[in-house]
Amino acid sequence: MSENDSEQQSQNASLVVNFREAFGAWLKIALLSFGGPAGQIALMHRVLVEEKKWISEGRFLHALNYCMLLPGPEAQQLATYIGWLLHRTWGGLVAGTLFILPGAVVVLGLSVLYAGFNDLSIVQAIFFGIKAAVLAVVVQAVLRIGSRALTNNLMIGIAVAAFIAIFFFAVPFPVIVITAATIGYVGGRLNPPTFAGGGHGEAESTEGDVIDAAAAAGRLDHTKPSMVRAAKVLLICLTLWLGPVAILIFWLGLNNVFTQESLFFSKMAVVTFGGAYAVLAYVAQQAVSTYGWLAPGEMLDGLGMAETTPGPLIMVVQFVGFMGAYRNPGMLDPMLAGMLGAAITTWVTFVPCFLWIFLGGPYIESLRGNKSLSAALSAITAAIVGVVLNLAVWFGLHVAFEKVGEQSFGPLRLYVPVWNTVEIAAVILAAAAMVAMLRFKVGMIPTLAVSTVLGTAIFYGGI
Repeated sequence: MSENDSEQQSQNASLVVNFREAFGAWLKIALLSFGGPAGQIALMHRVLVEEKKWISEGRFLHALNYCMLLPGPEAQQLATYIGWLLHRTWGGLVAGTLFILPGAVVVLGLSVLYAGFNDLSIVQAIFFGIKAAVLAVVVQAVLRIGSRALTNNLMIGIAVAAFIAIFFFAVPFPVIVITAATIGYVGGRLNPPTFAGGGHGEAESTEGDVIDAAAAAGRLDHTKPSMVRAAKVLLICLTLWLGPVAILIFWLGLNNVFTQESLFFSKMAVVTFGGAYAVLAYVAQQAVSTYGWLAPGEMLDGLGMAETTPGPLIMVVQFVGFMGAYRNPGMLDPMLAGMLGAAITTWVTFVPCFLWIFLGGPYIESLRGNKSLSAALSAITAAIVGVVLNLAVWFGLHVAFEKVGEQSFGPLRLYVPVWNTVEIAAVILAAAAMVAMLRFKVGMIPTLAVSTVLGTAIFYGGI
């Protein structure tokens, strides 16, 4: 073997991320993915873009834009997408499954405790400090992503307009995305330089970014579109998703609680555009009024579980599925029925997420470098900065105040904190975490650990 061949082989080997190392990174992300989509996207950006340098800023934003357009939890789908880029289908399955597994286990355990003892004080104590630290991670992400995506005044204007639209006027997320894409597409044809930012063209640099370097070396064959592959993905994923639903209908009939949950949450899986908050009100209404799975007010308890545990916020549906089957067990033990209901709900909620990524990913990758699409995606990225800022402000309000109400004045919506429920200790913890991370560059894990210990002590100390 010549010296040049040996050097080339060494370079190619360096483009491959060890699967064990990737597994460890996805497990770390899964265990620390608190704070809803804003916190989870911030965490992935920090680990995958800044620390590991496995994916470039441009490709990360390109993938994020696609995932934001899909129904379901965008952060979990982003993890699946990047895992698929790194290690093909198995990489996507591992990344996506690990992302939801810790939260699913914790929420199931909390659902059992809730049904059996109706006491979650220990959970509130542990996560009192974590939420304060996660707010710092979210703010850091907004600043970093914004500094890269908002390359001119027009992009800043799009971000501001998106924030105002969703925060003050509750404009549906798909409307914001379609509007931004239209502005970007038209603007890109009229004034291309203005919409050239956002990192959506061909990779500016492959230095240090594993996926872009692998693409340049021709090692991403699995990202090329194939009709045969697409047909296989569609067949396998639809069978895994709807096959159990068909079995339940045939075996138990349409009136059984397990069948009802599988059908209802399968429908939810394809209409949850714009994140969990966009659909939770409807889920709560149906679960309480139509099916009788929950008592009034219990949806808030489930939402509290999902907000203070790792994983997607939509995991609250697992609590709904558990309580629905727990209260309608038929011939089964109530706890066993609840666990089966939780498992069925989780399955039909998340299997479609893998379908969207494995089916659409190659076609989205093939569109990188398309100038018209890049202009549209640059505008979408700017709008997403405003959407993430909206999530950060919403999350910040719920960290700072125990109760936050809403008031409507025509189309205008205002969040109104109940000032006598201000959490002074949480505000101080969050401020200290921001100073530590933004000013003194303290790592995320030490900040989370210290905040957790201090938060637990404060909670039980009644400070």
